[in-house]
Amino acid sequence: MPERRGHRVGDHGVSVSAMTFDGFETLAIHAGQEADTETGAVVVPIYQTSTYAQDGVGGLRSGYEYSRTANPTRGALEECLAALESGIRGLAFASGMAAEDTLLRTVAKPGDHVIIPSDAYGGTFRLFSKVLDRWGVQWEAVPQSDTEAVRRAVRPETVAIWAETPTNPLLTISDIEALAGVAHNSGALLVVDNTFASPYLQRPLTLGADVVVHSTTKYLGGHSDVVGGALVVSDPELGDRLAFHQNTMGAVAGPFDAWLTLRGIKTLGVRMDRHCANAELIVAALQRHPAVSEVYYPGLAEHPGHKTAGRQMRAFGGMISFRVRGGEEAALKVCERSRVFTLGESLGGVESLIEHPGRMTHASAAGSPLEVPADLVRLSVGIESGDDLVADLAEALEQ
Repeated sequence: MPERRGHRVGDHGVSVSAMTFDGFETLAIHAGQEADTETGAVVVPIYQTSTYAQDGVGGLRSGYEYSRTANPTRGALEECLAALESGIRGLAFASGMAAEDTLLRTVAKPGDHVIIPSDAYGGTFRLFSKVLDRWGVQWEAVPQSDTEAVRRAVRPETVAIWAETPTNPLLTISDIEALAGVAHNSGALLVVDNTFASPYLQRPLTLGADVVVHSTTKYLGGHSDVVGGALVVSDPELGDRLAFHQNTMGAVAGPFDAWLTLRGIKTLGVRMDRHCANAELIVAALQRHPAVSEVYYPGLAEHPGHKTAGRQMRAFGGMISFRVRGGEEAALKVCERSRVFTLGESLGGVESLIEHPGRMTHASAAGSPLEVPADLVRLSVGIESGDDLVADLAEALEQ
């Protein structure tokens, strides 16, 4: 990996000085982000350039030649991501879906088989069912909270188990350590989409996963002002293969997007604490409301994955889904009537969002085994006053 001016890089791409500290918040602020030695700037500069002057043919300054291949701002983000996920190498992409596509085209070929969650994110399902399916990659949707069901689904040609935990939008919990055992016993990789939890709440690589996937658009960026994706791996050889495909396929994060994501990461810990605290207030209110028939949240003692989540997560997150009595039309009206909760797709920003998954983020799964309930509402709980959020939902439900 090239060396950014004023910054020492370790053998695995993580800041040498940052590696001497373990605190999450310290890593979020300092990993890959040492002060510039020439100017003293404490914030990583935005290297908004496509190419770099060379000192003679092949005479690269610090290894940089073209920003698709490497850029100092993106490199700082990649180092930080690797540190936060306790990984060997991080790679930043233009979107979460670009990260997923690059990963799958790196590890799978026509005829290979991948196991995905039975309630996977709609965009992931679309990638498998509409793109990779035509390319000859076989896939199967399995309830991954049932480790034995996953084990039974493994075939000789299975190259990866693709997990989300918590899942989007039903917040199902999978046992990462158990799935890692199933994957590795069959020679497959365990891939974990850690977008909902963020590395602050959960570090899948420390539990045996091989690859972590993020939409950095969400909690890592945290301010609904940037689109991005990331992969973090624990194996240097796999990291090299992914870096080759990242460069070859070219869906990389731009320097300004990388800078925005780094800025968001600095406050990830304090934001996640507030997201989780507000979510607990809202869950308690929803459980009491007569218009709500069911609440999906891993922090509830009755949630099937509560004990597993408590073991592998620091806290239970800021995402909530619930079902509305009265069916789809009632659910749509709740989404339309909220005022503090903004009706919109995406999640993980400082502002609270509300959406109808069946008509919005998971419309691509309609008519498939992954179709979500029509009366389902999904909340991304922000960091506003918790009392205001509870009051807003209560009013929307009462009307």
